[in-house]
Amino acid sequence: MPSYPEKIGIIAGSGQFPLLFIKAAHEAGRIVVVVAHKGETQPEVVAPADTVCWVKLGQLGKIISFFHKEGVGETVFLGAITKTQIFRDLFPDLKGLSLWNTINSKQDDGILRAVAGALEKENIKVLESTLYLRHLLFPAGVLTKKKLTPSQRDDIEFGWRHARAIGRLDIGQCVVVRNLSVLAVEAIDGTDATILRGGRLAREKAVVVKVKKPSQDFRFDLPATGLKTVEELASVRGAVLAVEAGQSLLFDREAMVKAADKAGIVVVGVTETADGTLEF
Repeated sequence: MPSYPEKIGIIAGSGQFPLLFIKAAHEAGRIVVVVAHKGETQPEVVAPADTVCWVKLGQLGKIISFFHKEGVGETVFLGAITKTQIFRDLFPDLKGLSLWNTINSKQDDGILRAVAGALEKENIKVLESTLYLRHLLFPAGVLTKKKLTPSQRDDIEFGWRHARAIGRLDIGQCVVVRNLSVLAVEAIDGTDATILRGGRLAREKAVVVKVKKPSQDFRFDLPATGLKTVEELASVRGAVLAVEAGQSLLFDREAMVKAADKAGIVVVGVTETADGTLEF
């Protein structure tokens, strides 16, 4: 078992992921120091942390100064930042603005890699977000009572290729398909909005396919699904949620599967073999 410094930092967005990590890190004997984002991070999620500093989106200098003051040499990125916030709630300090102006592509990977690089230049190592929580990775196989039909398998295979393609371009990680047609592609609005857009066009029986990006970095931006994902799909009478197994986070598994069974939705973790074959 590797040994780690006593303190670990969290750069927190929204959702429950930071809370789950705080609890796991405490169980591992770590002192948890959190940077929380105003307007994104829920106060109750980071309440169990040992120390919390609230920042506005873009205040990189404040994050670095806080971690240095607290003696943090390792950190993780946890939780989502609403992507559209960069257009209305970005308040960079001098260090944040300087970094922002060097980023050629304001897509997820470009921004996160640049921030991680800036932190590591300050001797703050960015670790994998699944440290302590690998049990949350999406499992392989069908999780629900209802199974896939042959036509749904075809739609998954069709959607898989297109989801991979938009991932290579760092556009998104999710597509909505029906009858071998792409109805919606994830962009800056995120997965839930994509499901609603595609589901309305499908009218019913939409198939949602969510995969990792080909260059997925486990330090940040892992795809994530949970109860809310299924609820959005149920609201548009969707039929299938297919997620790449082992490469995505799954929250609230029991509640999500129960809701899927109630709505007649198939939830499946899909594995791609070395030769490109999909296993359900």
